[in-house]
Amino acid sequence: MIPPQDDEETPFLQRPDSPEQPKAKTPLPWDQFWLLLLLEIPDFLSARTLAPFIPQLIRDIGVTHGDESQVGYYVGILGSSSSAAHTLTIFHWSRLSDHIGRKPVMLTALSAISVSMFSFGLSKTFLGLVANRVICGAFDSSGAVLKTLVMDITDTTNMPKAYGYTPIPVMIATTVGPLIGGLLSQPADRFPNIFGRSELLKTYPYLLPCSISAFFISIIWLVAYICLNESVSTRTPLWELIKGGFFGQSRSKPRQSSCNVTFDPANPGEVQSKPLPLRALLTSKVLSVTASYTTMGLFHMAFSSVLPVFYATPIELGGLSLDPPRIGALLAASGIIQGIFQLLFYARLHDRFGARVIYITGISSGIPIVILFPVINALARAYGIGMAVWLCVAVQLTLKTSLIMCFPSMILFIRAAAPNRASLGATTGIAQVALAVGRIVGPASAASIFSYSLQEGHDAWLIYYFLIAIVFLAVGTALLLPRYPNV
Repeated sequence: MIPPQDDEETPFLQRPDSPEQPKAKTPLPWDQFWLLLLLEIPDFLSARTLAPFIPQLIRDIGVTHGDESQVGYYVGILGSSSSAAHTLTIFHWSRLSDHIGRKPVMLTALSAISVSMFSFGLSKTFLGLVANRVICGAFDSSGAVLKTLVMDITDTTNMPKAYGYTPIPVMIATTVGPLIGGLLSQPADRFPNIFGRSELLKTYPYLLPCSISAFFISIIWLVAYICLNESVSTRTPLWELIKGGFFGQSRSKPRQSSCNVTFDPANPGEVQSKPLPLRALLTSKVLSVTASYTTMGLFHMAFSSVLPVFYATPIELGGLSLDPPRIGALLAASGIIQGIFQLLFYARLHDRFGARVIYITGISSGIPIVILFPVINALARAYGIGMAVWLCVAVQLTLKTSLIMCFPSMILFIRAAAPNRASLGATTGIAQVALAVGRIVGPASAASIFSYSLQEGHDAWLIYYFLIAIVFLAVGTALLLPRYPNV
């Protein structure tokens, strides 16, 4: 269990991973932890299912009017619309989970993902696609709530080990998602003997992969409803919070009714602290961690949005001319590599080097990742898509593994920055808002600059200058992090 706090100003962690203070490791609470692993799947599954066919979908609906250079621009808008809605709501969802509990907020998020995925497959206009992503982003708080749930049921001795297991569901989602989206999109054309007679799938060629993902997410919702235990011991009814003006109290003192004193079941004699208002949460530790999280998320999302567009763009325009099945296979292979590496090595690397070294190394890997984009295209122009191109693609996707390792390391810094246990959800929410800002700016700006750089008369390397600048900014903010997360 998480150790209780003495008062509202006591740092949440007390140098737990400092080498001067070794501690016996607490076993993972597998009775609930397996559920958290399962709940990691929906968010990644939905996003990865859409990634392989979104460029082709943008072409099909005709919003670009045949202008290939505009595909990346509209892909970026679609990705940023979800993040924009997410940014406006995630802090309130996270803070709400400190009061009404994690489970109802989590179930709401799963419902939103499932419904939006199904309706996405039925959309025939760009406005409809954007509306679905906005609805999903506004109600999807699963990422922030899951991070808080892991913090609730682990301590500083077993949290790195817990994040060693999280690649399992992520690997499943990032492997299965692209395969579903890449192989099952346009099924009437791809598998005419099986789906060729279906007028529904001819009319809605992307409904099948979206429906399959929505179905799996619905099953996970049912399992969570039955099996997930609430980790917030003292809760306030939602109606009471609404009557008390909860959503207008971000900067004011919390209501007494929603801040009751609670007790740690493992230490019944110890009083836990109360949820803090927003101003009390904005400490120097929280702000420095938030800055690093923002810049890292900005680069990760910019790179992730450019990657499938780069694969789909014709070679003569600066891309690789790959079709959706190949794009899906590459993204799936990348997910497998990342998951296996983190599963086998993250906890060991954390014990050996610490979270800060892993984080700085991971974000620095962005430099060779970006450099490989023009190298891959130059090789494809000169020699075609051969062994040299595939070798560079493999190296780039392998380096992405180091970048992904930044996320579990950052969670340790967020947990340590929380002023007290009762404000874990709100603190995580602040960090997630910052990350969501990066997710808005990243896809929209990167995809737009990529499309701009493809146009005649413009510098084709402009997108790579932009990405390199973000990497150096992220490295600079990372150097501000303490040597140990809890210092």
